[in-house]
Amino acid sequence: MKWSEITIKTSTEAVEAITNILYEQNVGGVSIEDPKDFKFQKKNDYDWDFVEEEIFNSGYDGVIIKTYITEERDVTEDINTIKEKIQGLKEFGIDIGEAIVELSQVDEQDWANEWKNYYKPAKLGQKVVVKPTWEEYEAKDGDLIIELDPGMAFGTGTHETTTMCIRELENYVKQDSKVFDIGCGSGILAIAAAKLGAKEVLAVDLDEVAVRVSKENIELNNVESNVVAKHGNLMDVVSDKADIVVANIIADIIKILAKDVHNFMKDDAVFISSGIIHAKVEEVKASLIENGFEIVKVESLGEWNAIVSKLK
Repeated sequence: MKWSEITIKTSTEAVEAITNILYEQNVGGVSIEDPKDFKFQKKNDYDWDFVEEEIFNSGYDGVIIKTYITEERDVTEDINTIKEKIQGLKEFGIDIGEAIVELSQVDEQDWANEWKNYYKPAKLGQKVVVKPTWEEYEAKDGDLIIELDPGMAFGTGTHETTTMCIRELENYVKQDSKVFDIGCGSGILAIAAAKLGAKEVLAVDLDEVAVRVSKENIELNNVESNVVAKHGNLMDVVSDKADIVVANIIADIIKILAKDVHNFMKDDAVFISSGIIHAKVEEVKASLIENGFEIVKVESLGEWNAIVSKLK
């Protein structure tokens, strides 16, 4: 089968938002080539040597996102929609970089196997290891393995924003914890919470594709007994309260969440928010404080920040 390959040249800041835009178009997979991510990984002693040299020699300093659409669809309409939504990210204060969108044709065999050149097991915290389904990995004592197939996931799960959330979940999840994952994407954070011992986990997303992907990954990791994925707004699908609420989204959405998320938190609960660029940290902190939160800590990784807060 022939597929149309859509290549988007953008900035690190816009990766998460553009990835979500692409999955809203029900694409066939997303590949993210960000040299900054790989250079960050190489600083750590738990990293694997998995990056092809060509990713550093692409001639472009920013991020290259690739996605695939079957030629049976109206590619022109898809391209126009994607371009329009990417430009719309400026309204949220997101730097979209050059935002160049290019189109080419590839065989299914070529891009389906391309995943395996880039995605290898990666340890994101003290315990959690994200492993592609086809890769062998010899688990060490204490390792908690999350199986993901990048062909159906929202990225590889190794982005800095996700990494910080997982590290904070490692810090806060207890055996009797109830966790809400807002904007669950691939479900990786909900799965991580369950693997860390959370008693009950709810993954919520406004995107039906994200919910479907989360359910697939939840089953793949055998945590369906204590993880549920639901489509909709948190305010509409939840009636109880959590010990931990985690949201790996973007700064402006976190500012909106700050107004109501306390209604879904127990008195001693923590709110882990990530996906915040450096320029937006003070804005998010101010919004949280204004809505009755106390800032516990701010973590930074690469171009991104995560804020842990709790109710005063």
